[in-house]
Amino acid sequence: MFAFHAPNATADKAIFAGGCFWCMESDFEKLDGVTDVISGFTGGTLANPTYGGNHTGHYEAVEITYDPSKVTYQGLLDHYWVNIDPFDERGQFCDKGFSYLSAIFVGNEAERTLAEASKKRVMKQFPKQKVITPILPTTTFYPIKGDESYHQDYYKNNPVRYKLYRWNCGRDQRLRDIWDDKATH
Repeated sequence: MFAFHAPNATADKAIFAGGCFWCMESDFEKLDGVTDVISGFTGGTLANPTYGGNHTGHYEAVEITYDPSKVTYQGLLDHYWVNIDPFDERGQFCDKGFSYLSAIFVGNEAERTLAEASKKRVMKQFPKQKVITPILPTTTFYPIKGDESYHQDYYKNNPVRYKLYRWNCGRDQRLRDIWDDKATH
């Protein structure tokens, strides 16, 4: 008798935009139950966007593959919020422009319900600030590929450059200012 193991047989996917996809990839890959995080673009209408070329209308985003028996979609949402600045309408941290805006991309009504409830909790927590992070329907996700593949796992492959970028961008400092000890870094 043979036993077959299907990796990620019960895996689900989620897509979040939170500014620099290097940072989002790093933040989510550390979460127990996350099995893969891919950097790419989503939300726009342009087919096959590229980092160095045209990605107009797209968000820098990550596609997260996760095991729902280890981390729920709600757990991903909770982790997401404390890793972004939900009040910045110009981008995230030192990265400004449309492609660096935050957004939650939902694939079904259950995800939408959870995402909307999580946003309401953030709004209640910060009643004097405007939470601008939208909840949008999932569209085609375009992974970074080809000559631009160096963006995948950038924080692992270029740890010194990544740490300098993250520090100089002020990401962790701002996250602590907003979320205090809930910030994951």
